[in-house]
Amino acid sequence: MKTVLSVIAVAAFFCLTAPVSQGQDAANGEKTVKAKCAGCHGADAAGKPAMKSPSIKGKSADEIAKAFSTSPKHASVKSLSPEAVKDLAAYLATLK
Repeated sequence: MKTVLSVIAVAAFFCLTAPVSQGQDAANGEKTVKAKCAGCHGADAAGKPAMKSPSIKGKSADEIAKAFSTSPKHASVKSLSPEAVKDLAAYLATLK
C-alpha cells in the first residue's frame, strides 16, 4: 500500500511541475498581453465588444497560435516564438 501511495505522489509531483519545467512563464505572458494584446482585447483580456474583439481569457497556446495564423489582424504578433505563445497562454489561464 505504501508503494502505491508513493507512486501516486511522485506522479502527482511530475504532473504539477510539468508547466514549470516546460518553461511557461506567466510573468512574461503578462508583459506580452500588456504590450501586444491589451489594445484590442483589454487589459483584463475580457475583450472589447465595441471593437468586436473577443475575450481571450483562458485560451490555450494552440488556440492562440491558430488565431495568429488565421487572422490578418494579428500580423504584429505572428513573430512571437512558440515559447512566448506558451507564456501568453500561461498568463491567460490565470485570469478569471
